[in-house]
Formats: sequence, C-alpha cells, structure tokens
Amino acid sequence: MLRRDSTPRPGRVSPSAMRDLIGELRDGIWALSPSRFPYRRFFAALALGGAGGWSFARLQLPLPWMLGPMTVCTIAALFRAPIAAPAVVRPPMTMVIGVLLGAGFSPAILGQLPSWIAPLLGLLAFILVCGLACVSYFRVVARYDPVTAYFAGMPGGLVEMVILGEERGGNARTIALIHSARILLIVMTLPFIVQWLLGVSLGARPAFGRSLLDTPWPSDLWLVATAIVGAILGDWLRLPAKYLLGPMLVSAAVHIVGLSDFQPPQEIVIAAQLVLGTTIGCRFLGTPPREILSVLLVSLGSTAILVAITLAFGYLIARVSTFGAIPLILAYSPGGLAEMSLIALALHIEVAFVAAHHVIRVFLVMVGAGLVFGFTPAARRKRGAPP
Repeated sequence: MLRRDSTPRPGRVSPSAMRDLIGELRDGIWALSPSRFPYRRFFAALALGGAGGWSFARLQLPLPWMLGPMTVCTIAALFRAPIAAPAVVRPPMTMVIGVLLGAGFSPAILGQLPSWIAPLLGLLAFILVCGLACVSYFRVVARYDPVTAYFAGMPGGLVEMVILGEERGGNARTIALIHSARILLIVMTLPFIVQWLLGVSLGARPAFGRSLLDTPWPSDLWLVATAIVGAILGDWLRLPAKYLLGPMLVSAAVHIVGLSDFQPPQEIVIAAQLVLGTTIGCRFLGTPPREILSVLLVSLGSTAILVAITLAFGYLIARVSTFGAIPLILAYSPGGLAEMSLIALALHIEVAFVAAHHVIRVFLVMVGAGLVFGFTPAARRKRGAPP
C-alpha cells in the first residue's frame, strides 16, 4: 500500500506544522500554571525593572525602558536577589517589537526609494564592513568562541542577535551585554558628535509614540492581527527568530500596501521593552561580576570601531548621493531606531529616511546573519561536516 507523501507543499500548512503550533501553545499555557511559573519572583523582577526604566527615563538616558530594566535586574541578579523571568513571557513581547519595526515602512517610503539607491548600497557595504571588523575584533582581541563572536559582532538589534545567537549555541549573556553596551554607548555618544559637527544643541527630546488612550480601536486590532499572523507565518516559513521576523514582515506589508498606518501604542511598546529588558537582565543570574566587567571593557573597543566606520561611511556616501553626512550618519548608526529617529526629529532631518534605513538594516542583518552563518566553519562543524 502506497504511503501518502507528508512533505509540506508550497502554500499549504502541513499537519506537522499545525501540531507544532498547537504543541507550543499547550506548552506555553502549561508553563504559566501556578505550580510551574514563579509568579512572585517574576513580579519582583518586573517591579525592579519598572523602577530602573523610570529612573533611566527621568535621567533621559537612551532606550530607558529596555536598558533600565536590564541594568537593574542584572545588578539584582549579581546579588542573588529572588527574581526570575522565565522564557515563556518573551515571545508575546518580541512579537510587539517586530510589529513596531515593520511599522517603519509606508507607501511614502516606497515612493522615495529611487533616490535612496546610493545610501542603500552604502548601507549594504556598511553592514559588511562593520560585521567583518567587529567579528574579527571579538575573535582576535576578545577571543570569544566563533558563534558568540559572530552574533556579538553583527550590527543588528539586541533582541534579534540574542535570539539568533542563542538558537545556534552562542553565549546569550555575552551577546546581550555586548549589544546593550553598543546601543548605550553609541546613542549616548552620537548626539554629542552630531551636535559638535553642526554646532547646534539638540535640546530636550520630544515625546515618541501615541498614547494607548489616544489610539483608535482598529489600530489595536491591527496590532493583534499582525502579531498573530506574523508568528504563524514565521513558524510556517521556519524563519529565524520567527516571533520577531514574522510579525515584522506582516506589519511591513500592511504599511507598504497602505491597508493601515497604525502604530503600536506607546504604553504597549514600553511594556514590551520592560519585559524583554527584565528577561535579559535575569539571564545574568549566577554570572560572576568579573565576567560582566570584562565584557563591558571589550565592548568599548567594538563601539569605537563602529562609530569610526559610521562617520567614515556618512561622509563617503554623502559625496556620491544627494544626502548630507549628518542624515547618513544617523541612518547608518547601529543604535536604537527610536532614539536615532528622535535625534533626526530634533535636527529637522527627514525621520522616514533615518527610520527606514534602521528598519532595513535590522531586517538585512536578521535575514542575512543566519544565512551567512550557515556557511561559516563553525556552522559546518556543528553539522558534522569537515571545515
């Protein structure tokens, strides 16, 4: 008797894929049961993270609701505080961040792409140069293992590279520290560099995002729909970091086609950053302080490399394009999307140009980092093939 071919066909969700989704949902619900989930320690971690985010926001530090919780929870973890943030709480917040990144695209951005050919080609070269320089630095100077060095050196987002690196066996704590230090140092340094180059003051930073109270209910439905559909699509296509890349692709498609121009409410984005920052900080439970200090010292060198490359590319591409060096520096800088957009807004520079390049950079690194890693000697050794 002939067996029916169970190979998934294009455009069709296989029964095994559906079983995997149902299994993940069942495991997630089971993990949230009172007998398995440490609610008391998790709420204690959220309280500490919230205090850290509020403090960083009051001090006007960059990415306050991500770096604040991460910093405070890291310190608490070093002192063995009774906190915890199980991994099961991370996927929903990662989906929100993916939707936020996808919302950076719009029909207007699509119409302006012809004038962005030179900057986009420069962005590709920038990513390659930064990746090669930083990965080499982490391998030669810091002597990290190949997987950790690779994903720590990629000029992508903190959350994205932690997820991709951890999936492939890298040291998630080291990757998280390296990227968090990169964001902190670049975002705190670059405004002063731009201010010095232009001879102007950036002044107070404006508010970013729309409040949940001012958001119409269809926008909330779009947020939920794109997040869920994106997660399903990411699982079906077996995308790396599926909870991030899937919602990002669906959200980008919705905005480019013009079905909606919704933006995730500010409070939801803050909550997502709070939970993600808290979970990353709680990864450091049991980590020796010497290891953390060592990573931070190493990250100073990689940040200096990134800033130098950013300035060089900004001035180089300005000579072959219609854009000035400052917009290009802000567009290329591997800092936070929100923070770089705020600086562009304060300087009356086109925010869409800066935001689009950051979204494209993150997208290219997310997609390309995993694919390129598959051809590296480290990946071949993991598969058992000769290097």
